[in-house]
Amino acid sequence: MKRLFLAIAAIAVLALPASAAAVPPYHPTGEYAKFADCPLNVTTLNACLYAEEKSGQFTIGKKTVPIVKTQILQGGIEFDDELRTTFYGAADGNTLPRTPQFVPGGLAGITAPSWWPQILKDLFNETINNGFTGVTATVELAGPASAIKFSPLALLFREGTALAMPIKVKLENPFLGNSCYIGSNSNPIKLNMTAGKTAPPPPNTPIEGNPGTGTENPAGTIVTTSGQRLVDNSFAAPGANGCGGFLFSWAVDPFVNSIVGVPSPAGTNTGILEGTLNLGNPEAIKASE
Repeated sequence: MKRLFLAIAAIAVLALPASAAAVPPYHPTGEYAKFADCPLNVTTLNACLYAEEKSGQFTIGKKTVPIVKTQILQGGIEFDDELRTTFYGAADGNTLPRTPQFVPGGLAGITAPSWWPQILKDLFNETINNGFTGVTATVELAGPASAIKFSPLALLFREGTALAMPIKVKLENPFLGNSCYIGSNSNPIKLNMTAGKTAPPPPNTPIEGNPGTGTENPAGTIVTTSGQRLVDNSFAAPGANGCGGFLFSWAVDPFVNSIVGVPSPAGTNTGILEGTLNLGNPEAIKASE
């Protein structure tokens, strides 16, 4: 019943009419403030999206990076008569804000033994991550925001791709320089996240997502799903590029490939996003100023 309620509520929000005209900029307040970067100047917009991925992980090749800092995805959705959606990026272009996540063990691949006391493990791992060998991984869009595909119905009914997104992962530390990536705009990592059950090629085995639990605000203008889990373990990851800068990438790229374990074929990588999704009605957001 909760899933049915959520489906009805989400479709109701998306179906609310958009305005015929808009005068920028907008500064929503109160419970609508989270939608400040929604592209409200798109007059055909049916919903504003604000997702907070608070936990989960990405495993690419031999490296697993936990999501410990909240990753935001924001933008707007146009919903046509056949329930197909068009995604619009954030008003300021910050659709997927940069959120560096520490790579456990960094370049050295060293982490504290699991049997150590937690306080000692935290101290050791922080020292490794913050030293010269420390590495951060940042997910970036590999293309325009319009390349993002979001399906509320696939999310709600746990069938098919709920969120499709081409990405590249930037690896940063003093040794790798400022242009070290796994994936690129021309050769991205293609995520197809589902709230249902995956069917990956081996050696990966199926994992399951969850659409979360749905609620709406008293006015019926914001639908929120909490406890959401989107998964994909069927994607491939290309090799590194640009590591060490223009002069040294010929030598550093192979080194990064060996440490990370890329290129890695489909069935050897996993993405898990866990968090909260908010869909808001554009008219209510504008009116909150």
